[in-house]
Amino acid sequence: METVAAAFFFAAVVLSAVGGSPVTLTLERAFPSNDGVELSELRARDSLRHRRMLQSTNYVVDFPVKGTFDPSQVGLYYTKVKLGTPPREFYVQIDTGSDVLWVSCGSCNGCPQTSGLQIQLNYFDPRSSSTSSLISCSDRRCRSGVQTSDASCSSQNNQCTYTFQYGDGSGTSGYYVSDLMHFAGIFEGTLTTNSSASVVFGCSILQTGDLTKSERAVDGIFGFGQQGMSVISQLSLQGIAPRVFSHCLKGDNSGGGVLVLGEIVEPNIVYSPLVQSQYVHLLEPHYNLNLQSISVNGQIVPIAPAVFATSNNRGTIVDSGTTLAYLAEEAYNPFVNAITALVPQSVRSVLSRGNQCYLITTSSNVDIFPQVSLNFAGGASLVLRPQDYLMQQNYIGEGSVWCIGFQRIPGQSITILGDLVLKDKIFVYDLAGQRIGWANYDCEYHLHYTEGT
Repeated sequence: METVAAAFFFAAVVLSAVGGSPVTLTLERAFPSNDGVELSELRARDSLRHRRMLQSTNYVVDFPVKGTFDPSQVGLYYTKVKLGTPPREFYVQIDTGSDVLWVSCGSCNGCPQTSGLQIQLNYFDPRSSSTSSLISCSDRRCRSGVQTSDASCSSQNNQCTYTFQYGDGSGTSGYYVSDLMHFAGIFEGTLTTNSSASVVFGCSILQTGDLTKSERAVDGIFGFGQQGMSVISQLSLQGIAPRVFSHCLKGDNSGGGVLVLGEIVEPNIVYSPLVQSQYVHLLEPHYNLNLQSISVNGQIVPIAPAVFATSNNRGTIVDSGTTLAYLAEEAYNPFVNAITALVPQSVRSVLSRGNQCYLITTSSNVDIFPQVSLNFAGGASLVLRPQDYLMQQNYIGEGSVWCIGFQRIPGQSITILGDLVLKDKIFVYDLAGQRIGWANYDCEYHLHYTEGT
């Protein structure tokens, strides 16, 4: 369901203070090489994603990066979590657009048996875990989930259940259990003793649509939303983890990066406040910012402010599960025209399958294109290099074709910032402070983290 435009696995950690040491999760990402993949195909993959959208101690953690270069494989973020007693490993898709952690359980109807990601799929069995317990309707955590539509209750058996239906026709349903999540602690590069915490998660007994397909199958989904049923919120309530997470995605061909439950420390980070959820009901539970204008080479693009205004059907979403980037329809043509007007005369402007592209000679590089700035509330600007908004498509003779990676969603006024613009930057999601921050950064280098406040 989650797609990206370059080929790498994304190795990551999740840091927090458990027993005096941070806890870690190894996050991997598999997705196709950009070589030979049409923008139309990437747009199609993203469209599925969009419809489904429902300071005390510093640490340095370095994880080996794995990769895949299969151009036919649909990409997604996934991490390995350990649940139950004895612990069992489950690969779960990272999803910032939902709240709940759920995994496939025994006797599941429609759950895939094998995965095209070359991972071993597992099923959770509450009866095989000595620390597992069912969640009843009277449990305060269930009542909290009911209020946010993450849970429902059956009067017949007093069992806390859930049903998630996605816009592409896929869905899942099941019941909630409480069990231990196990973490491997790393402190200053040294593996320490394991720690664990009790969390509530979903036990899926039915999957439909794309969730049944083996091509991109994982054991479940790990929601990173802000509501009470998310693991982030649960661990924060227990005093185990901060309400902040961060990532830094490498943009080169080798790929990789980090994702931490904690704050990446970098002095050049600028912040913009999250839009309060009461203004963006249709965009919940995503991370929404107030985009105010776009500049090309320092000149404001003539786009009416109302185009970016935040309302129930408008707004700007930061989504690491989207390959490209998408502009509100009314902003797309002015943006493309502003770039085309500033390219040198030696660059030939061409249309390829409806996309604005440019043919440049081999003696040139993308640095001849203008710089773009996305200007947000609070005075924070996201500065884009040409490679942050252009994608190389192919070679023609002694030249290469580069196309604008920003797309439009017909009839929609939503702007979505995907990996095309998020790469090679630190992004900090400060949920406690209700803000998102970023800074340009070479994610190859070691990063410093803090467990937050």
